[in-house]
Amino acid sequence: MSTLHTINKSPFAHSTLFSCLRVCVERDGILLLEDGVFGTITSAPGADELQLLIQRGVKVFALINDIKARGLEEKLAPNIELIDYNTFVQLTLDHRCVQSWY
Repeated sequence: MSTLHTINKSPFAHSTLFSCLRVCVERDGILLLEDGVFGTITSAPGADELQLLIQRGVKVFALINDIKARGLEEKLAPNIELIDYNTFVQLTLDHRCVQSWY
C-alpha cells in the first residue's frame, strides 16, 4: 500500500471524504476515525463512491471505539474493516505516507 488517508470529519457536515476519494488510488488505505466514522454507514454522503473504491483495491478501515461510541455498529456498509488502536499504529507503518484530511 502507498498512502494511508485519515479522515476525522463527518461527511454529513464536511467535504473531506469527497476530497479524499478523488485522489485515492489502488493500494491506498482510508481510515475513518472520530466523526469520520459516520462515513461508514450505508446512507452517508459518498457511500457509493467509497464502495466503488473498495472494489478497485482501496482498503477502508474504521476505529471500532469510535464506531461504538456513536452507536453505528448496526449501520455499517459492507467491506469496511473495524480496527483497534494497535492496528491503527501498524497501518501507519505499513504505508509509505499518511495524509490527514481536515
